[in-house]
Amino acid sequence: MPVESESIQVSGIRCERCVNRLAAALKDQPGLEFANANLMGQVTLGWDGEQTSRDVLVEAMSRAGFRPVSD
Repeated sequence: MPVESESIQVSGIRCERCVNRLAAALKDQPGLEFANANLMGQVTLGWDGEQTSRDVLVEAMSRAGFRPVSD
């Protein structure tokens, strides 16, 4: 299956440590192909839709304190 991708604006990113915390929250998520975040709170995710979903990845971010601004 092709990689699905989406950019999501999230709250909670204020510094480089926050970006690193987000990366740690997403590390080892099955099916996650890539995740990039910037200090403006823009997170771009790519995932294999057969192994995971947007909702699963957003939930992993939310558990770490990063919530979508508008979902």
